[in-house]
Amino acid sequence: MTASTPPAGAFATCDLCDVYKNDSSGQFHVLPPVFQDYGGRPAFAGPAATVQCFEDNSLVKAAVDSPGHGRVLVVDGGGSVRKALVGGNLAAAAARNGWAGVLVHGAVRDVAELRATAVGIRALALIPMPTEKRNQGQADVDVVVAGVTVRPGDWVYADADGIVVSAQPIHPGAAA
Repeated sequence: MTASTPPAGAFATCDLCDVYKNDSSGQFHVLPPVFQDYGGRPAFAGPAATVQCFEDNSLVKAAVDSPGHGRVLVVDGGGSVRKALVGGNLAAAAARNGWAGVLVHGAVRDVAELRATAVGIRALALIPMPTEKRNQGQADVDVVVAGVTVRPGDWVYADADGIVVSAQPIHPGAAA
């Protein structure tokens, strides 16, 4: 699926939550406020591509080295903050290859380089320690990020107020 990344201000997670606050379909979720903004793009949205890995960013690198087509890479790193799953080189690759954003349920590093990239990056924390390359993990699988299941193709919306996940793209002004 090819996505067009909404321009900054094209959506607001608060507005999306206002519309979907009573949604009982299980198709709309709000991630808990545990993620920090480290990227150069403060707001981003797109369909999810997923990677599940633990302290090994081999599959993260493979993903950002491929065409992003405006997608958001959602990385389930098991919540580990012992090793960084994304750093400056991978963020630059994500920006160069057209990824809208990278959401890491884990840690990142190289904060100055991350902020200089034209990609949104959210993570739990910073740590300077790199990962080991063991080629372990899974791609394009359902992942659980901070208690919320994200499936490949779900839509991720992130801005200064938070992060929401929807099974379908949401158009501003849409009704639940």
